[in-house]
Amino acid sequence: MTGATAGAARANFDFKSATLPLVALLLKTTDAQALAVELARRLEESPDFFSDDPLVIDLGAVRERDDCPDFPALIALLKRHRVLPLAVRGGNPAQMAAAVAAGLIATPDVVLPQRSEAPQVEVREVIREVQVEVPVQVPVAGPGTLIIDKPLRSGQQVYARGADIVVLALVSHGAEVIADGNVHVYAPLRGKAVAGARGNTEARIFSTCLEAELVSIAGIYRTTEVALPPEVAGRAAQIRLVGEKLIMEAL
Repeated sequence: MTGATAGAARANFDFKSATLPLVALLLKTTDAQALAVELARRLEESPDFFSDDPLVIDLGAVRERDDCPDFPALIALLKRHRVLPLAVRGGNPAQMAAAVAAGLIATPDVVLPQRSEAPQVEVREVIREVQVEVPVQVPVAGPGTLIIDKPLRSGQQVYARGADIVVLALVSHGAEVIADGNVHVYAPLRGKAVAGARGNTEARIFSTCLEAELVSIAGIYRTTEVALPPEVAGRAAQIRLVGEKLIMEAL
C-alpha cells in the first residue's frame, strides 16, 4: 500500500525544462526620471505594444557605476507600460542585492552553447484573452532548421531553439517568430521577428515583404515607432546587426 501511494504521488507532477522568450531591458542609465521620459516617448505611438510580457532587466551597461537604479520605482514604471519585470542580470553585487530586495530574481548571464547538436524546438500557441498556452508539435526539417508552412495568426508564437526558422506563409500582426539563429520569412512579415534570441550577434532576419511591427537581433530591437526606410518597406530585405545598430538592406 505504501509503495502504491508513493507511486501515485510521484505521478502527480513532472519537472521539465522550459524555454520562455523574454523581453530584455538593457539599462544605460540609473536615472529613474530619464527612464520614465524615454519609455513614454518611445511607446507613445504604440501604448498597447506590450501585453504583460515577462521582462528581464539587464544591468551590464551600468555595472561599473557606484549607484543603483531605484528598483521599486522602475518595476512600477514598467508595469504601467504592460511589461512584467521578473528577473535581473549583469549587475555588480550591490546592484544585484538591491534588485533581489525589490523582489526580482537574480539570473546568470546567458552563455551561448558551444555544442553542435540537433535543435530542440518548442512551438506555443498563446491565447492571450485567457492566458492559455497550448503545445503544438511541429516537425524539424533537418539539423538547425525549423520550417513552418502555415500562416501564423495574431497571438501565435513559434520558437526555434538552437535553430534557424523558415516561414513560408504570412506572419500576421501580433504573431511572433523567434529563433536562436536566423529568421527567414518568404511571405509578408507583419508581426514580430526575433533572431539571435540567445545573444547570437551574427544572426539575421530575411523577408520577401518586410512590414514588421518589431524586429530584434541579439536583444537590439526596432519597433514601428520608427518607420521602415522606403527602400525596404514592403520589399524583400535583410536585417543584420552592426555594433548596436540594426542595418536594413534591400535584397
